[in-house]
Amino acid sequence: MSDRLNLAITCFPTFGGSGMVATEIGLAMADRGHRVHFIARDLPVRLHGMTRKVVFHEVAESDYPALAHSGTYPLALASKMIEVASYEPLDILHVHYAVPHATAAWMAREVLGDKAPRIVTTLHGTDTTLVGIDPTYLPITRFSILRSDAVTTPSAFLRRATWEGFGIPPETFPIDVIPNFVDTDCYAPIRDRAHLRQLFSDLGDDEPVLLHVSNFRPVKRIGDVVSVFAGVHRERPCRLVMIGDGPERSPAERRVRELGLEDRVAFLGKQERFVELLAAADVFLLPSEQESFGLAALEALSCGIPVVASDVGGIPEQIEHGVWGYLAPVGDVEAMARHVLSLVRDPERWRLFSRNARQHVLERFQLAPAIDRYEAIYRRLLAGTSPR
Repeated sequence: MSDRLNLAITCFPTFGGSGMVATEIGLAMADRGHRVHFIARDLPVRLHGMTRKVVFHEVAESDYPALAHSGTYPLALASKMIEVASYEPLDILHVHYAVPHATAAWMAREVLGDKAPRIVTTLHGTDTTLVGIDPTYLPITRFSILRSDAVTTPSAFLRRATWEGFGIPPETFPIDVIPNFVDTDCYAPIRDRAHLRQLFSDLGDDEPVLLHVSNFRPVKRIGDVVSVFAGVHRERPCRLVMIGDGPERSPAERRVRELGLEDRVAFLGKQERFVELLAAADVFLLPSEQESFGLAALEALSCGIPVVASDVGGIPEQIEHGVWGYLAPVGDVEAMARHVLSLVRDPERWRLFSRNARQHVLERFQLAPAIDRYEAIYRRLLAGTSPR
């Protein structure tokens, strides 16, 4: 077996944690000298500065009238996987999200036969805890997971949810927990409020800035972000920066206008790079209804920004309550507002939380150890040693 791997990665190219993690895995593997192919319907958000070791293959769906509204993406994706594997000796096909990506990978393997690469499936959350366990998709999701050669999750919570939700015996189907990671050189505690003053020209030197980043889906509880901010603002004037876009953005903007706080809130939409704003904020808000991990919170912690979040899913695996962040029950915006106020009113406490947050990330969530673990799984499969 050659030391150089030929790896294909499939992910959603959207503004979300799964696509960002998948892209960083691919870029890191390319930096190690491996050849990496991205097979997706569009260029992933963070895929930039490509070299000859990173190749993008676009998945194009048919516009044939008879196939209109038939959901052809999984078939088109499987066909593109087959095409790439037919002229590239792929070793590994690493897919992110069970449906439809693991399903498409299984279809491709059935066609390729002995030439098929080994399949690694990384589950990210809604593909199992929401979409996957829907009776409409549960049988095919379970089948696709079981037909993968290796399965990983970013949190112990999601591993348990996968075993329980699909009735998979843990003793016969191990799942590797590989936490998400962050580039600690990029996401660093360099505070420069000049970027915030471009948004708020009258921003005071000691005026707290709260920040939220997500895809603005209902599960993120964007209304709670606004409510927490409003509760804090009643006690201490502050600002709010909202990064991302999605179905909950318009209702949130309306609520802000109804509260008369539009001059204190900046909705920036999707931003490929926002680390300067994140590092200059004071508190990161994540009041989600469900989170398998919470990559955006990890990026905030890496910048030394304390996080106030819901006590759900995989979030408690990265945030220790009262040490570098605070946790509260889902929907308890009053408790979250109190936690924010306890930080912004006490500079010494904020600085302690900031140091603890940064140290925690440096010890547990750096990129290189995570890539080591993914590469070990790839090589284990190619050596013929099944993780199950």
